[in-house]
Amino acid sequence: MSFQVFHFRESDRILKEKRLDKDFQATMQYLDDVLTGSLYRRELLREALKDMHWRENGCLNFMEGRRYQFKGFKKGVALEANLNFYEFILEGLFRLQVAFDKGLIEAGILLLTAKRSEKSPYGSSARMVEEDLDILYPTISLPVVVVLFDLGEPRFMHDPEMGSGFPVSKEEEAPCPT
Repeated sequence: MSFQVFHFRESDRILKEKRLDKDFQATMQYLDDVLTGSLYRRELLREALKDMHWRENGCLNFMEGRRYQFKGFKKGVALEANLNFYEFILEGLFRLQVAFDKGLIEAGILLLTAKRSEKSPYGSSARMVEEDLDILYPTISLPVVVVLFDLGEPRFMHDPEMGSGFPVSKEEEAPCPT
């Protein structure tokens, strides 16, 4: 398992009340399986959330007259994500807070990358999540689950005739001839 889950403001209680706790865990595990080592994460994330029924609402918009959409929504819980930049935490929390304040959601889930620069003076991503949520309160007050994923680098196999690499899964990687 290459993800960490952090619950804030009783988000775990809300997931249990909505009977989403097991579904949430299964979805996170599925996302971890599908996205680890992958290249086209945005498209794969969308498809995986569709597979797990987080995109069946029909309308994922949270601002009338705009194209702003959540990545997923189920039983009053919105899911937002950016698996490329930890700094999306601010935008993701803001989007979820707007929907919470409008009464559109009861809780949010924010998926982020755990990867940050090795030169970062701020310590671990886990510690940063906890500090960021403390610092942002009361501006960001919704019940939220933050999930940090360590999806690794995309895996490539080089084809000398093609002149470039193409992604392969661990199962498809051919053994090196000796």
